[in-house]
Amino acid sequence: MVDSLTEHRLLVLSDTHLTAGQCDRLPPAVWDALERATAVIHAGDVTDADLLRQLADARPGRPDLPVHAVLGNNDHGLEGCLPEKLEVCIGGLRLAVVHDSGARVGRAGRLRRWFPQADLVIFGHSHQPVNELGEGGQRLFNPGSPTQRRRAPVATYGWITIGARGTQARIVAADGSRVVSTAALL
Repeated sequence: MVDSLTEHRLLVLSDTHLTAGQCDRLPPAVWDALERATAVIHAGDVTDADLLRQLADARPGRPDLPVHAVLGNNDHGLEGCLPEKLEVCIGGLRLAVVHDSGARVGRAGRLRRWFPQADLVIFGHSHQPVNELGEGGQRLFNPGSPTQRRRAPVATYGWITIGARGTQARIVAADGSRVVSTAALL
């Protein structure tokens, strides 16, 4: 059941691959979205904890932003600081986060087995945005990468809104120019 009293706005990132001193390479549209966010989810390959600190502290004069992150395969030195998998409930929506969901073939069933109670599973690793329905109504969501698009047409990030008017998951071009994909949940 989604909490109808509060709107939650989640900035969803993955595969930023920013080492110490490179946080300014995160696109301006992502920093702008951070101003509207009530929490941040990072699906791994943060590469350096400095980015997580800057995301939490990015709004001067306001409380630190909750940042939920998991360990990616390039997060050397963050072992023991970040979990490999995370489950959290925000606004009544059960979220699960993992970096590597495995091969595309069998992904929906594998994520349903790993996270049987999750309404929405967020993952990364491929740098390829995904916003699709999995098994049993579970939403599968990869925000892509805002810094390294690889084979994707554009660099992207995710935006999830949870509130009285429903829940919506969107993939947004990292330059802020357009919504690439949108889906209503629940």
